[in-house]
Parts: sequence; structure tokens; C-alpha cells
Amino acid sequence: MNRNLIEKLLPLLEEKYLEYSRKEFFLETDPIQIPHRYTKKEDIEISGFIAATLAWGQRKTIINNASKWMAMMDDTPHDFILNHQPSDLKRFKGFVHRTFNETDALTFVHALQNLYQQHRGLEFTFASPGLPFAERLHRFRQLFFSVEHLSRTTKHVADPLAGSSAKRLCMYLRWMVRPAEKGTDFGIWKTISPADLYLPLDVHSGNVARHLGLLSRTQNDWKAVTELTENLRLFDSSDPCKYDYALFGLGAFDDYRTVSI
Repeated sequence: MNRNLIEKLLPLLEEKYLEYSRKEFFLETDPIQIPHRYTKKEDIEISGFIAATLAWGQRKTIINNASKWMAMMDDTPHDFILNHQPSDLKRFKGFVHRTFNETDALTFVHALQNLYQQHRGLEFTFASPGLPFAERLHRFRQLFFSVEHLSRTTKHVADPLAGSSAKRLCMYLRWMVRPAEKGTDFGIWKTISPADLYLPLDVHSGNVARHLGLLSRTQNDWKAVTELTENLRLFDSSDPCKYDYALFGLGAFDDYRTVSI
């Protein structure tokens, strides 16, 4: 990317990041409101992982179903994951979110329990120091599905080594890792640096990125995620994913086609 384009785009990206990353703007309609209901670190990360897993489809439906899941865990996610009894799992009967059903939900409960009992929890399962980011996500997926599971459930945790953009995992890590200074992300994980994050690429951010000349690849896959994130590091190498707010906001709340460069 040439220096001239960087100089043109930087003020726009910074302006839109500041506009759309505000807690009072973002939380009302975004699934990140689910983990914001909690104060305990483990409750935040578990509820956040579940909300991010369900984050496809209509936002209202995502929030409603994630709220149902929290209620089924007595709104104490960490305690429920560690200490639930077999009879408690009957609450999940009939749970469904699009193609995610009660069988998948029960597998997630068992998988999360295993991570907290055997692998020090979600943060340390993702950390994997020294591994490239895509391999960290791949390793997490392997550990997550080290419990007994049906093959159908594996589709609900993406694998970038198979080409997936892993949008929901990247979004979840943004929630946990990015600084909490704007009140939206949490910044509660210290074993991963914001500099190492990759952008959660979706239709909105992809369309805007291509319009602005930040992304040339036409598919929204891991190669596109890598290309876009590397370009965004030219604007802020310490925190490239802060521009997720700018790109998503321009696509979801603005008419990005009116932006000239």
C-alpha cells in the first residue's frame, strides 16, 4: 500500500473508530452486551465466547438466544460450567439458534468444563505463545473438541487453517484482548497482545475495505483476513483491530459508497 493512500485514509479510519467504538453507541444492539452483564473475569470470558459463537443472523435473535443460554446457567456461567449436575443439563432441551441445537450446546458445556479443569481456562487455551495466530486458533479448536462430540458440532468453531475467516473467533478475541479504554472491549486477557490480533472480517467490513483500497481479495476467507490486517497494521501496528469499528460502522451504519478517496 502506498504512502499517499495511507495518509488519505488515516484521518477517516481514526474518526470512524472514535465514533463507533463508544460504549453508549455500540452496546445497545451488539452481542457484546452479554458479557458486559458480568464483572467476574471467568463469567465475562465464558459468556462472551457463547455470545460470539451464536453471533450470526439477526442481532436481536442472537442477543435473545444468548440471554436464554445465560439464564439456563443461572446467570453464573463459570460456576455452572464447573459445578453443574447432570440433571441441570435438562434445561437445554429444545434450545436452538439457527443450525446450533441442544446437542451442540451440551457439547460446548462439556468442552468448556474440560478447558477450565484441564487447561487453565479459555485465555490460556488461546494464548499458545510463539505460534502464528492461525495456528493458535487451530490449536484451540483441537483442545476444545478433545471431549466426546458429534462431527456436526465442529462446524460451530472455525479453523483458519482450513481457509475459514474465523470471524467469530477473531471478534471474540478482540473483545477479550483490546484495551477497555472506550468501554466496549474488555482488555482482560494479558497473555495476548492487541498487536497480534486479526480483524473479524464480515460482509460489511469486507465491502468497505475493498471500496477503500485496503483489500483486493474478493473472497472473505483467511487469506483476505491476513491481507486486510497486514494493511491495517500500517495505520496502527500496536492495535490494528481497532479499525474493525471503523470498517464495520461505515458498512452497517453509514453509506460507505459516498466516501471518496
